[in-house]
Amino acid sequence: MSAATAKTTSPHPKILIAAAGEDDIWQKAMVARLPDADIVTQHENYDPVTIDYALLWKQPQGMLKTLSGLKAIFSLGAGVDHVLSAPSLPANVPVLRLEDAGMADQMVQYHLYAALHFLRDFDIYTRQQAKADWTQHDVARISKCRVGVMGLGALGAAVATAMTQIGFAVSGWSRTMKAIDGITTYAGSETLTEFLGQSDILICMLPRTPETEGVLNSNTLSQLPKNAAIINAARGAMIVEADLLRLLDTGHLRGAFLDVAITEPLPESHPFWDHPKIRVTPHIAAATRIEESVDQIAENIDRITRGETPRGLVDRKTGY
Repeated sequence: MSAATAKTTSPHPKILIAAAGEDDIWQKAMVARLPDADIVTQHENYDPVTIDYALLWKQPQGMLKTLSGLKAIFSLGAGVDHVLSAPSLPANVPVLRLEDAGMADQMVQYHLYAALHFLRDFDIYTRQQAKADWTQHDVARISKCRVGVMGLGALGAAVATAMTQIGFAVSGWSRTMKAIDGITTYAGSETLTEFLGQSDILICMLPRTPETEGVLNSNTLSQLPKNAAIINAARGAMIVEADLLRLLDTGHLRGAFLDVAITEPLPESHPFWDHPKIRVTPHIAAATRIEESVDQIAENIDRITRGETPRGLVDRKTGY
């Protein structure tokens, strides 16, 4: 049987879903994938001590402390910070993240569009259009445009590889060394300055951890080449917003393409909305594909039932 049709061998697992307003959608998909499981949402009556698995996305505060029988916690998205930051997170329960789940292709599309926005001067032409300005600019050579991808997990590696394939000069930075064909890689804080200094377009793909919050600040952003651009579809907390605005206004940075913000939805009064050098999208770079996700969840439940190590196991020390 294929992965899409195989059924879990787990004997009637009890699964709780708390998915930030999408509980019913996830429940329907999980019931179709695991018809023998007992699957409830946070809004139904259930006995918390009997729950084997929790499927969570921005779950209610304090929920986890009631689930004393958990065998695993699944994050219903690429990020896991909403789980790891829960004060009631059980110490010995594995936390599992989704691996790709249909997000890689979407992330690649988003970042190719955003990078070409700057390569082909569409940011400049947009401002010119508002002034009825027909000025033409030379077309830059893609091989001369240096893209730096900060964060080389599954999604970051996919984006970096796609950038290489269409001709950008790509480098990547991560906490530990990664080897990716066609990409110059850097690792560790001691190489960050060198990496930033040759990134004409900086793409942030880092996970949110205490170490990465505010990593793009006045100090690090100033190390980018003059006229560099920023693309961030990871987490808004990576960027110190006031520092970004200041470097855009002083002319050191050319522009920013932002899919995330510290406060979401972005407040109507926020300066990002009408800043001439910023493009904003409403956290749509990559949506979790439910069909692929429930397959991964079901397969991991099988692995746990068989006593095997599940895929996507989160290291709590690193936060991903």
